[in-house]
Amino acid sequence: MIMRSHYISDLDSLNDGDEVQIAGFVNEVRDLKNICFIVLRDATGMVQVTAKKANYTPEILEKIVVPKETVMSIKGKVAKGKGANAGIEITLGDVEILGKVYGKVPFDITDKDAIPEIDVRLDNRHIDLRRKEIQAIFKIRANIQRAFREYLSSQKFEEVVPTLITGSITEGGTDVFEVKYFEKKAYLAQSPQLYKQMCIAGGFDRVFMQIPIFRAEPHATTTHLNEVYQMDVELAFSDDNLAMNYLDGTLKHILSEVKNNCSKELELLNSNVIVPEKIPRITYTEMIEALNKNGYNFTWGEDISREHEKKVCEIYESEAVLVIKWPTKLRAFYSKPDKENPEVCNAFDLLYRGTEISSGAQRIHDPEELSAQISERGMNPEQFEFYIRTFKSGCPPHAGWSIGAERLTMLICGLTNVREATLFPRDQNRLFP
Repeated sequence: MIMRSHYISDLDSLNDGDEVQIAGFVNEVRDLKNICFIVLRDATGMVQVTAKKANYTPEILEKIVVPKETVMSIKGKVAKGKGANAGIEITLGDVEILGKVYGKVPFDITDKDAIPEIDVRLDNRHIDLRRKEIQAIFKIRANIQRAFREYLSSQKFEEVVPTLITGSITEGGTDVFEVKYFEKKAYLAQSPQLYKQMCIAGGFDRVFMQIPIFRAEPHATTTHLNEVYQMDVELAFSDDNLAMNYLDGTLKHILSEVKNNCSKELELLNSNVIVPEKIPRITYTEMIEALNKNGYNFTWGEDISREHEKKVCEIYESEAVLVIKWPTKLRAFYSKPDKENPEVCNAFDLLYRGTEISSGAQRIHDPEELSAQISERGMNPEQFEFYIRTFKSGCPPHAGWSIGAERLTMLICGLTNVREATLFPRDQNRLFP
């Protein structure tokens, strides 16, 4: 059964009087004395359908006076120069109901003043996703993820897909989701860190991946989720500088593609994308000095907060800033200390629009150095043998980083809550839908 011949956005290319079949959701119905108007909405736009009552049987008229959000297919003729949608409307020929509305739709997406708070919207996500603003967010996110894959593929990176189930706690922490794996105890992966490093140890030169990861952290903030989609990179024969070059290029390509491909969506969300010509790189020490000059009172070695990340971008007057050479004690044990000054390591953060969107580092690839770092942190190297042994058969120097897809989407779209940037968010209170 053919349900449509054209999308609504195709109607401009047709001639007056052309026969057409369109399909979508009823956005509005106006039932007047002698005429009925339907505004039909599909994924590409809206168009008005006109039916003069005297020309139709009662059975057809009954099909068009229906609740909003009813799904229908309409046959008719294109009528140009008669108002409605950019001078185009459809004169009704026939109609078929494809999806009835039973009961009351949870909320009216056509009334902006009646849109409920986020938790009600997420409880009824299938309705919320029909809003053009929400669809704009996910078109932008799709472009972000496509551009990530596109750029790294062009740079001769190979896409890999690691497992999401592990028999050990990959980062040595306790914030993991335990699952029953037949008769064994297993965990949802906190990070692909070990697996992408195993790829490098296995002879891959450059890899990237886009995968979900899971963290059992009881956050109740607007920037954290418990299921996060990560865009990860690891490259062999690399230090932190080369890794940052690819991070710089990746972000610029993503922003450029979103700017070029999603102008309507950005306008709808009142957001503007600027592609920075140059992303400044500043050391942690320079950042602390700059913050202290602007009224803060930091001691070297302290971590910074969201407030300070925002201030750093303001001070350097840049959409994005790379902060490098962090104190070794602030970063993960596998971050390689600097040869000249072991108090700092070859780790970096990328701040975008005042929020950290990416962290990375050159890794320690020598197993003896790795064991020493673990011991220095007061941990037992034996508990990390599964990790250390990866590097005992020879491993090239390597570095990598990760971008959080939801957080980057949130910032590009100008959203205030990261839950808006994922289709079906998982936080400490939400398991449905």
